[in-house]
Parts: sequence; C-alpha cells; structure tokens
Amino acid sequence: MKRRILLVDDELAILLTLKAVLEISGFEVETAASAREAKSRIRNHQYHMVITDMRMENESAGLEVVKAAKAADYQPAVAMLTAFPLPGSEWRETGMDQMLVKPMNTTELIRQLEALLVSHEDKKQKAADAAAANSRAAARKAPAKGAASKRVVAASREE
Repeated sequence: MKRRILLVDDELAILLTLKAVLEISGFEVETAASAREAKSRIRNHQYHMVITDMRMENESAGLEVVKAAKAADYQPAVAMLTAFPLPGSEWRETGMDQMLVKPMNTTELIRQLEALLVSHEDKKQKAADAAAANSRAAARKAPAKGAASKRVVAASREE
C-alpha cells in the first residue's frame, strides 16, 4: 500500500517539483495550493502525512493547515516545509511533528519523511495498544452485566 501525502504550497513550481520527487520515491501525492483547499482535502480524504508551507495566503496559513490535520480523526503525521523556520523548539508548540527547512536536498528530504512516518506510526500503535490495555483492565474491574441484580435475587431467596 502506498503512503498518501497531502502536499500544500502556493508556489506551483515547488508544488509540482516536490510532488514529482515524492512520487518517484513511492508516495501517492495529492496537492493543494492554499490553506483553504488543504483543509477541505483533510476533511474529505485520509492521508498518512500532511506537508505544508508556512507562508501562503498569509504568514500563518501553514499553521491553519497544521491545526486542521491535528484535528483529523485519522491522525496524520504533520511536517512544515518552510524557508522561515520558527525559532528553537517553538515549532513543536504548534502541533507539527517535524520542521523541514528549505532548501533541502531531495535525498535528505525523503530520509526525514520516511523516519517521520515510521516514528509517527509507532506512536499511534503504542497509543492504540495502551488504549486497548486500559479498556481490558476496565472491563475486568467492572462487574458482569446483571451480576448485582443476581446477587440481590439470590439474597432475597435466602430470607
């Protein structure tokens, strides 16, 4: 199964070049040229990863895309590809999983995206495993359905 990526950038040359690079590397890529288009695609499709530019329609359009991706039930990995990186670890507070700084050679870009996908899927699997374990533990602690009423009936028969 090919991993699906939504690539978001308002510069057509960058969008088409990166799309070609990612497709050659085995990804299925859809594109969006604005935050508005990206948010619509995120709502109506599922992606393993969303990669967005920061500055598009306005200086924080990329953050709108990050917020929409993080709100999606299917929890895609989210990377920001920008020439204007946020300072220090401030970018982590935005919800993105990775900050990629333009320009970047394609080999390094693919390596970082592959690593992000692996770590993101591992995190999702661990969270799912923990939720399942918690659910099983809660089920063991809860009395069986009807057990309390059976005890009441049994107690009243003994009287």
